[in-house]
Amino acid sequence: MDKIFEQLETLLERYQELQELMSDPEVINDTKRYMAYSKEEADMRDVVAAFKRYKELKQSISDSDEILRETDDAEMQAMAKDEMETSKKELDEVEHNITLLMLPKDPNDDKNIIMEIRGAAGGDEASLFAADLLSMYSKYAEKQGWSFDIIDETDTEVGGYKDVAVMITGTSVYSKLKYENGAHRVQRIPATESQGRVHTSTATVAVMPEYDEVDIDIDPKDIRTDVYRSSGAGGQHINKTSSAVRMTHLPTGIVVAMQDQRSQQQNRQKAMQILKSRVYDYYESQNQSEYDEQRKSAVGTGDRSERIRTYNYPQNRVTDHRIGLSLNKLDRIMNGDLEEIIDALIVDDQTKKLEQIQSGEAKLF
Repeated sequence: MDKIFEQLETLLERYQELQELMSDPEVINDTKRYMAYSKEEADMRDVVAAFKRYKELKQSISDSDEILRETDDAEMQAMAKDEMETSKKELDEVEHNITLLMLPKDPNDDKNIIMEIRGAAGGDEASLFAADLLSMYSKYAEKQGWSFDIIDETDTEVGGYKDVAVMITGTSVYSKLKYENGAHRVQRIPATESQGRVHTSTATVAVMPEYDEVDIDIDPKDIRTDVYRSSGAGGQHINKTSSAVRMTHLPTGIVVAMQDQRSQQQNRQKAMQILKSRVYDYYESQNQSEYDEQRKSAVGTGDRSERIRTYNYPQNRVTDHRIGLSLNKLDRIMNGDLEEIIDALIVDDQTKKLEQIQSGEAKLF
């Protein structure tokens, strides 16, 4: 805690400086500077408000203590004791809140995401499970008030997906769904199983932030673009023109195919958007692996082959293996009620970050 509160006075001084700068006519007339200061001020606002309340409570406790030491009036002492107890209780809550506000923030938390779901081990059953996961996330997105759009898909004859990519847009999407990265395992009796045996299948989920143009610059020479006629639905226009686009990033071998838009230009734009996110995620994953290898203390490895969760249908149970959480409400979770799992993962993440701070392995704010 001492490490956290050492920084707060400096933070408060900077906040006051920013407020003065934002009222300076010269800054107000410089839109770029004003926006930069506004963002910095907004990022500090909550923690500064909490710190100010912390100081008020500390002063209140000090004043109450002084009254208790200096007066013999029973009524005054009773009032001071009540005030002190109330302030101490709130102080504990404010200290905890400040600690969480001061934790290092993921710069991608406010971003929209591209989510890829792929049927993995298990053949047709894996593809059906991929479709079930897609439905689960779609319902969760609806509950959150987010937009959920399929941007690429390869379906299977049994009604599942070999792979499917979706764009999820809204408020702080990545901050909640980043924990879904990994291999998801299902245990259930497939519809085609005549002897009632439980099968185990897997599907993988990849979650990537929607990166802005400034985040990554891909050399056009590193991209091979092929155009072809769409094989999907779309009417005569798509069937008669080469509107579908396939982009290959040569250094990484990452391929993006897009055919859901009516024009080749629209497909090019969407394909490039997805390609940039996948390439950026590829390089970031490499960096994360190097960091984890060196520090061996980071939260999670980002390894998508790692089994993170099991969905057991016979027992109506979902188990998240990373935090040892089991819930006997699989039916509700598959209906999009993911809040309990995601909230538990966020708390676990915060706890591990606090441990890193206390051990000196991570910096604050």
